[in-house]
Amino acid sequence: MPKIASAQYDISFLETWENFEAKARRWVKEAADNKADILLFPEYACMELASLFPKEVYSSLNGQLDALQTLLPDYLNLFETLAAEHRVYIQAGTFPVKHDNGEFRNHAYFFTPQGDADYQAKLTMTRFENEQWHIARGLEIKLFDTAFGKVAVNICYDSEFPHYARMQAERGATLILVPSCTDTEAGYYRVRIGCQARALENQCYVVQASLVGDADWSEAVDVNRGAAAIYTPVDRGFPNNGILAIGEYNKVQWVYADVDLAAVDTVRREGQVFNYRDWPKQFDCR
Repeated sequence: MPKIASAQYDISFLETWENFEAKARRWVKEAADNKADILLFPEYACMELASLFPKEVYSSLNGQLDALQTLLPDYLNLFETLAAEHRVYIQAGTFPVKHDNGEFRNHAYFFTPQGDADYQAKLTMTRFENEQWHIARGLEIKLFDTAFGKVAVNICYDSEFPHYARMQAERGATLILVPSCTDTEAGYYRVRIGCQARALENQCYVVQASLVGDADWSEAVDVNRGAAAIYTPVDRGFPNNGILAIGEYNKVQWVYADVDLAAVDTVRREGQVFNYRDWPKQFDCR
């Protein structure tokens, strides 16, 4: 039964790589010391790295994206090292990565205790990402193997579209991680409602992480609102409201919960309702 740690993570003005590394090490160590097995950070948590560059860079939406590419190898190496060192799985939030065709895509990297890494690209972009930041969408849905079973990632807005989570569930995911970045309370609730709906429909666990607090210096993530939570099916053996754990709104903290992934198979087989099994029936209607 793995223990999940989901972050309500603040954006800091760091100035040096050493400060970022120290912060990352502190967060990961705290979760590992609390016996967490799987750690989830929010979408665009890496944007605090823009503070390592001059003001003309971190004040430019496009300029900071190019500058961040110089830090990507060190970023990947840091989280690969931390995952191996603490023997944990880490979904480190997301990082906008420049591809060979010049497009940026939003990667959610998943790091294993064995030192391996892979990523899920964001599949549907928000208006801000499309119209102002010009970040392109990915098209491939991946699953990640762990000692506890298959894990999937829905990046923020992706959680608001049922088909993605359904494909992941049908391919064996019993745990879906949702790194999110929302700048309004309404945005936070859109993702939260999406997460709870996906947990209901697929009778699985869905975990949300949120950026929190203000970072006036940042052109990209200046205002952040949200809370981390672990959501469940709404059925026997689970909380009546489908909320296993939830953090204090907009407070910097880890949120922890033990998740019984074997209970997913049980509820799909013996639940009061069969949301997962009955999914195809909705397409019979005309």
